[in-house]
Amino acid sequence: MSPPYGLKILVMGAALGFAVPAWGADTSETGVRPLVAALHVHSSVSTGGLSLEQVVEQAEKLGLDAVLLSDNFLLQYEYGIWPLRGVFRRTVALPSVLEHGVGQYLAEIAAVQARHQGVLLIPGIEVAPHYYWTGSLPERNLTMHDAQKNLLVFGLAQPEDYAALPVAGNPSSYRYGWTSALSLTPGLLFVPAAWLWRRHNYRTRLVGVVPYTLADRYRTPALLLAGLAMLLLLHASPLGQPVFSIYESGLGYRPYQAFIDTAVQRGGTVVWSMPEARAFHVQAYGPLGQVTIKTNPYPDALLFTTGYTAFGGVYEETRTATRPGGIWDQVIGLYLNGHRAKPPYATGELAFHGPGHDTKALDRVLTVFWVRERTAAGLAEAMRAGRMYGVEQYRKEFGLRLESFRVECQGGTRWARSGDTLDPQGARDLTVHVSVSATDRGAHPIKVTIIRSGEVVARLVGETPFDHRFVDERVLANERIAYRVEIRGDGEILSNPIFVKPGQAG
Repeated sequence: MSPPYGLKILVMGAALGFAVPAWGADTSETGVRPLVAALHVHSSVSTGGLSLEQVVEQAEKLGLDAVLLSDNFLLQYEYGIWPLRGVFRRTVALPSVLEHGVGQYLAEIAAVQARHQGVLLIPGIEVAPHYYWTGSLPERNLTMHDAQKNLLVFGLAQPEDYAALPVAGNPSSYRYGWTSALSLTPGLLFVPAAWLWRRHNYRTRLVGVVPYTLADRYRTPALLLAGLAMLLLLHASPLGQPVFSIYESGLGYRPYQAFIDTAVQRGGTVVWSMPEARAFHVQAYGPLGQVTIKTNPYPDALLFTTGYTAFGGVYEETRTATRPGGIWDQVIGLYLNGHRAKPPYATGELAFHGPGHDTKALDRVLTVFWVRERTAAGLAEAMRAGRMYGVEQYRKEFGLRLESFRVECQGGTRWARSGDTLDPQGARDLTVHVSVSATDRGAHPIKVTIIRSGEVVARLVGETPFDHRFVDERVLANERIAYRVEIRGDGEILSNPIFVKPGQAG
């Protein structure tokens, strides 16, 4: 089981900027300083209990430098009964950014930011691009899958960028083509319906010796045809087709890769959110009866999708992806061997909803960025470079901080930090330097695990303030490797990797 609160990793991509916190090392020799942020925060625009203003006010009280919002982009689910799914359907909708209005959402964030310039408020969204149904109503086993298989997106600047996202239920992303034209063909039934409505068939009958002329009308079949046309047009609405059907179960990660590609093309940075979180409950939905809603853990998303920047690595669930040799290390290995263009980075993910939803504090899980400058561009550069770590605070009195994590060689004259690549130039004295402190500057026991390419190479025990250099003597010449560290005590720290590639540096 994970500790009471856990670490998590995300992907982001807008230019962000924060004020520098008072705590933390000012490592002038490396030219970077720490900035602290709460990632994955909901407001009352979607499923949160606090307004945007209240979120920022809490961040100010806690001394945070930034809040990265992750309001739900769209929470709308529907199920239709075959063969007229568009007619006989049930739709459930909850508050979301799309319902609120993307333009209004961005404007409100800008207004709050103008009133609270000490905390950077970053717009972002949480999205489940696709869900699908199995089972049926008659068999009483109707199940909705993957409604909580979420991604986070930061950096989309314009409402049209959000409108383009291929998300189930987002009509702005629907495709229009010849199938849309075919959907209009039932309208042709109005032609014979109108003809029948106007048609008269005259007959003459005798009543005794008096002739009477009778007019037969065809209005009943005309109304039936018109009703059928309206029914079929209603079934076809909206005329556009979603990129992926919610009634198709064998799509795998195709909807998610399409979403990632679109978001990145629009300038966004994508994070796989809490890939080992799970959801299962049964709920009554009116005419649909009891519906099972479930999302299984999806750590394999890190392997089967590309283009994302990060994933949730520190959060309140049992986690296996970040264990030594787990999926994260496997994907890092793909990057080291040239099979991935970039590595996945980890950050802390909070999933904060606020009063009425959860009891966690806004600073329970943090992401600390090492920035070169206190600007939006400086923070964005740090995220892209992987100069960040996730931290979970188990106690209110203090938290752990990673003051330094470097890989050095040649007597310390050459070194690299998280996200960097070190070329040892033949040196065999690779040394991992780890320095850990506590925010109260007190002495607290910790355990430090040094991981090299998925293998634990050192387990160190000490107390804060902790400073240790581990010389790794088992590295082969010309071997491509990655180092990362995990730290546990009255809190948890998860670093991002440092890469060692002979003949390549950066």
